[in-house]
Amino acid sequence: MTVETGVLERYSAGAESIQADLCCPVDYDQELLTLLPQEIIDKDYGCGDPSRYVKKGDVVLDLGSGSGKICYMAAQLVGDKGKVIGVDMNDDMLALARKYQQEMAEKLGSNRVEFVKGQIQDLALDLAAMNAHLAEYPIHKAEDIIILRAWQENQRKNAPLIADNSVDLVVSNCVLNLVHDSDKEQLIQEIFRVVKPGGRVAISDIVSDETVPGHLKQNQALWSGCISGALQEHDFLEAFIKAGFIAVSYDKWENQPWQVVEELEFRSVTITAVKPQNEACIDKGHAVIYRGPYSEVYDDEGHVYLRGQRMAVCERNYKLLTSETYNNDFIGIAPAEVRAGKPWNCAAGTLRAVADTKGGQHEDRSNTGGCC
Repeated sequence: MTVETGVLERYSAGAESIQADLCCPVDYDQELLTLLPQEIIDKDYGCGDPSRYVKKGDVVLDLGSGSGKICYMAAQLVGDKGKVIGVDMNDDMLALARKYQQEMAEKLGSNRVEFVKGQIQDLALDLAAMNAHLAEYPIHKAEDIIILRAWQENQRKNAPLIADNSVDLVVSNCVLNLVHDSDKEQLIQEIFRVVKPGGRVAISDIVSDETVPGHLKQNQALWSGCISGALQEHDFLEAFIKAGFIAVSYDKWENQPWQVVEELEFRSVTITAVKPQNEACIDKGHAVIYRGPYSEVYDDEGHVYLRGQRMAVCERNYKLLTSETYNNDFIGIAPAEVRAGKPWNCAAGTLRAVADTKGGQHEDRSNTGGCC
């Protein structure tokens, strides 16, 4: 039995009857659960709540959507202008999620949730379309495999399941660890592909404190149980940085491990990240002040920020550093008169002269308050 078939069988069983050992205790927003059918709640298997990161109007993509619980929770948050797409490759789970689709559409006031069949490591390939193609053109000989591969490439290019730069927020709940190790890099590259510039990621998953040894990876029960396929905690972050994401961080970290196997600790975490804006770095005279408490920090692009100093930044980075992502870390200072702009040519860690920003508008979105 392969990793993929073991996962399919275990989650098909989870769609048929409740599998309590497949999920960690999670404190979900009970108000969002009120509208959901009990079967969806009972047969959901996760380790976190990425729905907490959804904003009104978002297009949300849920990887490994299972029973549809996170999708239906997110649908209440995106509003009638938003949309939620759930991707899963398990027909039994897709059937369970779709079973209540019309009922939930009536409760929500619109049908803003869609469930599609695909592998999360290949979000361009529509598996339902491929099944229809194979029904019409079945494989009888080796040459037919070559023809199928050509069809797959054409489908990925001209009719992708999830288009490039089309999603505001990618969420997932304890699914990335189920993907074969050889496909994990491609999986995260696919997440990067589909997220819009400036879009976000909120992934709840299981990580290990040490690299999982090979003999544990061969254990089908541990793999399909979201254990032995876990990435090591540092490698998990690095994989998103390597793919091109910025502001990569652990937003949630469970103090107590969910399970301990051969002295390896496996715990639930939630990682957040941002896809950089696809725009040029233009100097228009903006500055930011890093609050502290550290003497200096630097970002994934190598920019250095000295505590308490007015650091020169381009307009693109100014928008990022004064956004919700960093709103407690930086004070933004827009120039009193915005320059026409020129390509950024300042070295990392360049100070902005006080005279250049005197009288400019200050952006302080922290919750620290003040006395006057």
